Amino acid sequence: MLLKEVCVENYTNIPAAIAAGAKRIELNDNLAVGGTTVSRGVMAEAAKYTGEHHVPLVAMIRPRGGDFVYNDTELKIMEADLLQAQSLGVDGVAFGALTADHQLDEEALELLIGAAGGMSITFHMAFDAIPADQQATAIDWLVEHDVDRILTHGGPLDQTIDNCVPHLQTTIAQAADRIQILPGGGITAANVTTITATLGVNQAHGTKIIKY
Repeated sequence: MLLKEVCVENYTNIPAAIAAGAKRIELNDNLAVGGTTVSRGVMAEAAKYTGEHHVPLVAMIRPRGGDFVYNDTELKIMEADLLQAQSLGVDGVAFGALTADHQLDEEALELLIGAAGGMSITFHMAFDAIPADQQATAIDWLVEHDVDRILTHGGPLDQTIDNCVPHLQTTIAQAADRIQILPGGGITAANVTTITATLGVNQAHGTKIIKY
């Protein structure tokens, strides 16, 4: 069974996406900058609707577009948003935090993982900004800290998903079934079956992964 996680902006398309077969929703604002955190009102209505339809909801926790290097104030905002998501009954959250030299910001991540308190955690495409030869170490750290999955394109977003398949296969091998690898970026209704079969995964992520 292939789980299609549909990436949506705000509440508007959630009912149509679920009706068309979405099995998990990633909820964002501002997809033009790669997704940021939605308002409390949007999060509340999305959690209510997805809950009624038994479809897990993953809320993006990202205070702004741009890089993934956050200062203390931004981390406080993210912590507050995580606690809000938890209070609204959101199933999962997606976030990432890096240091200026493109490594995991372990101190920031420990704070955010703690605030997630039992919700499932996706480490998002900030992963792709970590140098390829250092990603295995990052995977080990994320596994040790009970992160559930890594959303990755397998390379820069200006490369097609087909070109990124070899590196995605490497990442999946490094994960060794200890953490889920969720491919995304350029996966559509037309290529999702081929990509997931080639990678040997049972889930994928995208804005156009389902036609609705």
